[in-house]
Order: sequence, then structure tokens, then C-alpha cells
Amino acid sequence: MRIRRKKWAEKELQEAKFYINNPEIGYKNTWNKRFENKNPIHIEIGCGKGIFISTLAEKNPNINYIAIDMIEAMLGLSKRNIEEKLGKNPKNVLLIRANAERIFDIFGEKDKVDRIYINFCNPWPKSKHNKRRLTHPRQLENYKKFLSESGEIYFKTDDLELFEASLEYFKQFGFQAKNITYDLDKEQIFEENIETEHEKMFKEQGIKIKAGIFVRSV
Repeated sequence: MRIRRKKWAEKELQEAKFYINNPEIGYKNTWNKRFENKNPIHIEIGCGKGIFISTLAEKNPNINYIAIDMIEAMLGLSKRNIEEKLGKNPKNVLLIRANAERIFDIFGEKDKVDRIYINFCNPWPKSKHNKRRLTHPRQLENYKKFLSESGEIYFKTDDLELFEASLEYFKQFGFQAKNITYDLDKEQIFEENIETEHEKMFKEQGIKIKAGIFVRSV
């Protein structure tokens, strides 16, 4: 999603205590210490405007959430949405600026992340760009380095080709499909489905939402 630059975003983010601009410096393998508790850690890669993660964090105070994006304007909007739901100093959310392709510089095996959310990521349809997909094997290999032994990936997309390719990616890299659907509106496979901005838009266009829960098994 393209978004215009927000002049206010940099200043507001710098002032937010729950925002981290350079998570690759000194944070790997220490995320539990940052939350000062031993609650499970769930992360969202590509958090956009933060509506999804802020809603989850509000509903689940005993889970620690880390929201990741690389676009400053998006992070600024996320910061505002998180504060609207959880106040200026949320206890169970961190917002970080990072490129998902370098995620192995941010999380390590000691972090033991229990769940990753990937919602409506760029499908990168051209074959020469496939490796940039957030579900591509090279990314799955990185995720396995910090996912707990039974860690899960929750995946939603509007793109059929990306979804079917991802089913193969997950299978090849030791993830068991716990539950999948080609029409999330008819088959609710999640205990609670937080509808994202993209999800609502695609549904209004008559596009079926494809989704799956994939569990690390190797």
C-alpha cells in the first residue's frame, strides 16, 4: 500500500516509549527482557496502520505483541492507533521499524516467538521477485530460527496464486497445515478473526479471503 509521507511521524515516533527505530542493535535474543515478563510473544510482519495489532493487544493483555513495518508513515499511524486503544504507555506492545528480509538480525532462538501473523503481504507475482514474498522458503528458514518448537504462522491473503504457492512453501520447510480455507468468510478457522483494512476492502470487492494456520513441525 502506498502512503504519503507524514511530516509528524518521525517526531511522534521518537517520543513514543514503545517504539524502537533500530531493533537490530542489541535486541536480538532479549525480547522477553524488554517486556519484563515471560508472557508469550506474537509478532506481526507488515503491521500497516496498526489496527490489527492494537485490537489483538487490547483483547489479550497476557500476550506480548511486536508490530513490524519499514515505512515511517505507516508506523506513525500504527503508533496513533495503538495509543488510542491502549494509551501512551502500552504494556504489551512494541512497535519496531525493520525490513522483514533482515528479520534474522532482530530475533534469535532465545526469543522463542510463539506466533507470527502475516496479513495481506505483497504477492510479488513476477517469478524473479518471488523470493521477496514473506512466505518464501528463505523467509520460512529465518522464521524457524526463532519460532518456538510448536510455533505457528497465521497467514491471510486475497491472492490465490500466492496462497497456493505458499502452501507448498510451508510443506517443503517443515510446517504442518493445521487448518486452511479458500473462503474465510464461510469457514472461520481462527478463534478470533480480526478483520484488517485490506480484508474489508477485498471482501467488498467480492474477493474471497484465503487463510491458513501453519505449525512448525520440524
